[in-house]
Amino acid sequence: MIKDVFINNRKNLLEKVEDNSAIILFAGKAPVKSADEDYAFTPNRNFYYLTGVDEPTHILVLTKINGTNKDTLFVLRPDLEKEKWVGKSIRPNEATEVSGIEDVQYLDTFEAVINRLIVTESIENIYFDLERRSIDDEKSVAEVFASKITSTYPQVKIKDIYNKISELRLIKSEEEIEEMRKAIKITIEGVESLMKNSKPGMKEYELEAYFDFVCKTNGAKDYAFKTIAAAGKNATILHYVDNNSEIKDNDLVLFDLGAQINYYNADITRTIPANGKFTDRQKEVYEAVLRVNEKVTKSIKPGVNILEWNNQATELIAEECINLGLIKDKSEVRKYYWHSIGHSLGLDTHDVGKRDVEFKPGMVYTVEPGIYIEEESIGVRIEDDVLVTEDGYEVLTKDMIKTVEEIEKFMKK
Repeated sequence: MIKDVFINNRKNLLEKVEDNSAIILFAGKAPVKSADEDYAFTPNRNFYYLTGVDEPTHILVLTKINGTNKDTLFVLRPDLEKEKWVGKSIRPNEATEVSGIEDVQYLDTFEAVINRLIVTESIENIYFDLERRSIDDEKSVAEVFASKITSTYPQVKIKDIYNKISELRLIKSEEEIEEMRKAIKITIEGVESLMKNSKPGMKEYELEAYFDFVCKTNGAKDYAFKTIAAAGKNATILHYVDNNSEIKDNDLVLFDLGAQINYYNADITRTIPANGKFTDRQKEVYEAVLRVNEKVTKSIKPGVNILEWNNQATELIAEECINLGLIKDKSEVRKYYWHSIGHSLGLDTHDVGKRDVEFKPGMVYTVEPGIYIEEESIGVRIEDDVLVTEDGYEVLTKDMIKTVEEIEKFMKK
């Protein structure tokens, strides 16, 4: 993406903090996998959102002092010997070109700069990304450095910037939406490849490989998440990722997958008959889920509360479960449907941002109703990616076929 996007993101964030404050964000680094091998690196998404830089270890410092904003990026000093083994790290001029940050310094000057900001520039508040999912999580590099600041400079207030960034990330720019459109287009092509090559007797991972091939040949270096390729009863396990069972005749196969382009994600679910033809019962369940998908999508518009929207979807699924003979009362719906109707989508597949808010233009949300009948080995989920517009919605995944007739006709060809 163009650097103006990141410049604008930083400007918007600094407007949300008080004067005489600094924001420190870390790119992160890949953990050790085994011996001398690391896991693949992926940047901290908030760091990337503000810089566009996708290398490890770098640090971003934003300051707001006496009403004046300043951006500084600290990058690794080149190690020419190490680069013979792992490749070149970004140079200051390259970092400026990507991020739009003019002041790029080497990482070994970082602590001296922070000391100067606190001692001579009278920084009163330092914001860190202090996101924590569990009390048992290991301390992040941000938490460790925040503790160091507290012990060294007790007069400085430590604050969390995570929610302020999350609020910004909920609303996508045109450039971000364009990246997601690219990821969605590749994902649709990948799903069509799966459908063309599906046949009973394959392993789930064999069918998954057709999606992988399309992603790689279209420049998608990574996936939005580990692909779910679930046949038969496996489709009733929400996050089934083993993908190692044999696909049997008359199985439905649920695929939940997405390509990733420049860290922006697609997230699509389609459920197809392995042999190209739905049974009567499969068709009945599938069309029930499809009705909910379409009704819930049509209710998206600015001003709609997301929690109320989710409750509406649960009511609709409960009605369909009663009609399918699965339950007698709506209160029993959680036997066959136990997740929410959707989530924000962007730099993270389950993107950041509070749920008890109203839809606003620029939000991208998934719509993914499902019904999971373990005793019948039927699991159906249909998921689309939807952009909230000024007066309604746009289904970004509208080019992906999803009716029974469309699927059967396509697979017959």
